Amino acid sequence: MAPNNNRTKGSHFPLLAFLLLCLLAPLLFFRASPLHTFHDQGGNSAVTSRKVARFREWQSLQDLESLFSKEVLDVIVSNTNDVGPLSLESFRKNLSASWRVVGSKASDATNQVNEPANNVGQEKHDGKEGRFSVGHAQWTDTPAQLSRRQLIEKRKEKRAAELIREDEVIVKLENSAIEHSKSVDSAVLGKYNIWRKENENENVDSTVRLMRDQIIMAKVYLSIAKMKNSLQLYQELESQLKGSQRALGEATSDAELKPSDHENIKTMGHVLSKAKEQLYDCKLVTGKLRAMLQTADERVRGLRKQSTFLSQLAAKTIPNGIHCLSMRLTIDYFLLPLEQRKFPRSENLENPTLYHYALFSDNVLAASVVVNSTIVNAKDPSKHVFHLVTDKLNFGAMNMWFLLNPPGKATINVENVDEFKWLNSSYCPVLRQLESATMKEYYFKAGHPTTTGASNLKYRNPKYLSMLNHLRFYLPQVYPKLDKILFLDDDIVVQKDLTGLWAVNLNGNVNGAVETCGESFHRFDKYLNFSNPHIAKNFDPNACGWAYGMNMFDLKVWKKKDITGIYHKWQNLNEDRVLWKLGTLPPGLMTFYGLTHPLDKSWHVLGLGYNPSVDRSEIDNAAVVHYNGNMKPWLEIAMTKYRSYWTKYVKFSHPYLQNCRLHE
Repeated sequence: MAPNNNRTKGSHFPLLAFLLLCLLAPLLFFRASPLHTFHDQGGNSAVTSRKVARFREWQSLQDLESLFSKEVLDVIVSNTNDVGPLSLESFRKNLSASWRVVGSKASDATNQVNEPANNVGQEKHDGKEGRFSVGHAQWTDTPAQLSRRQLIEKRKEKRAAELIREDEVIVKLENSAIEHSKSVDSAVLGKYNIWRKENENENVDSTVRLMRDQIIMAKVYLSIAKMKNSLQLYQELESQLKGSQRALGEATSDAELKPSDHENIKTMGHVLSKAKEQLYDCKLVTGKLRAMLQTADERVRGLRKQSTFLSQLAAKTIPNGIHCLSMRLTIDYFLLPLEQRKFPRSENLENPTLYHYALFSDNVLAASVVVNSTIVNAKDPSKHVFHLVTDKLNFGAMNMWFLLNPPGKATINVENVDEFKWLNSSYCPVLRQLESATMKEYYFKAGHPTTTGASNLKYRNPKYLSMLNHLRFYLPQVYPKLDKILFLDDDIVVQKDLTGLWAVNLNGNVNGAVETCGESFHRFDKYLNFSNPHIAKNFDPNACGWAYGMNMFDLKVWKKKDITGIYHKWQNLNEDRVLWKLGTLPPGLMTFYGLTHPLDKSWHVLGLGYNPSVDRSEIDNAAVVHYNGNMKPWLEIAMTKYRSYWTKYVKFSHPYLQNCRLHE
């Protein structure tokens, strides 16, 4: 029995071992498989695919470690964190700061570089911002990298702000240029005006510009050919250059060219091409062009000086028509009987209750416009009185004109400044200075060492020598019975009733005038020499200037403040012209300093004699418009866009004007 039992036990052991092997083998197989683990954890095919992708990504990063150094990997990490994933293809080609940034449509595997990898074998996140590890590669934001990134951001912000400011400045300049171009007077600046319509379209008159460019290059190669003794080419260029210059002539547009000129352009093109092949030398051509540019610049400066000289000359002359008018009127005046030379209503001349005007002029036509425009726009002309003072040369002409053309119900009187016996050199510093030898040399000697050319002509303008220009400082002496008087220049036009000026409260000041200063111009330092101690200690250089031309003077306060005495004081101190150079505005600013009441700007608009950009609405709304500057409305150099405001008050149909050929 015993042997049987032992046999049974031995047969059971192999069977049990076989059964255990069958049960444990599958378990061991699935336990060792990563796919089984992923399936058990997620049970989702999409999750499994992502895990596989991350696993492959980890393997790729291991490969990158062998391809790049640690410094390069640090740069990749810092730039990836700043601006997004990089293009590895571009990075391999060009390791520079201008790496190409890949857009948001990059592959998932690339985008995963910046994500924390919590589920991939050896990828670890250490929890610190800007630091994580992949395998053995440590990607760390060092202090230098952080500082570099901050500097880059600051530079970007600064550059963006600069670009915005530049854009704003450019837009302002463009808008300003556009507004300026609208008001530029083409009649004055002529066909060389930089704001011509042709510049609005680059294709307009392209043939003319091409011919000019060819002529310039021909001159360059002509000089080089002469330098290199290329006589045959020199002769060809010279011949073709003369032909192109003759063909172009004074043409400024393609319409002025002849059809045959196109052949000339082709021939010149062939010659220039030949010259380029034989003579072109970058250094020589650049040098010649630079020399030509410098020569042209010098010519422009010379022409500009000449233009200034001629404008000064034109401003100081009297047109033939006005000279003719004055002579004819003077002859006829002295042919009149004495009893017919008197003006009516002389009793109004000293009536302080009326509206009195002071007008000092030697220009008959200009004075007639001032009086005529004032009367036409006055509500009650009978209350207006005009006190006109001229020199002995134009005294007869002024009288005759207003005797023939009386100002309606208004009162007018004409006086001769040379008959004011009290106005002599012992009383008036200006007359005493004008009689001195040094002043005569200063004003009349053309070769004065300190003044040449146009500036010398400006100093010798007769208006600075005429007492009519300085008589404005002696109003109480000329009109002792009056309380208030409105001073008018002869280059103004009245467009509205001016009686409201007599109701303006000057607040104890002597002078009522419109201020002319803006942000930084027409202030005292523009007119006076503040390096002189007399000026520096008595005046503010930033004080606002004001305009002569339409001034309300309170003659009562004038006498109390002794304004004429103040004027004499400063005029005596300026005998050597160390305080101011010329004119009556600087001494006026000094004399009425702290005694001037600013009037509303709509009373008096200036600049029609020099500024082509005066706003049209300001002119139309102004009570008085002033042609201050050289471009007076009676001169040929006047700006045509403003001339109509003046000519509307000239009686061009008058026989005297017709006989002297004065036309609109």
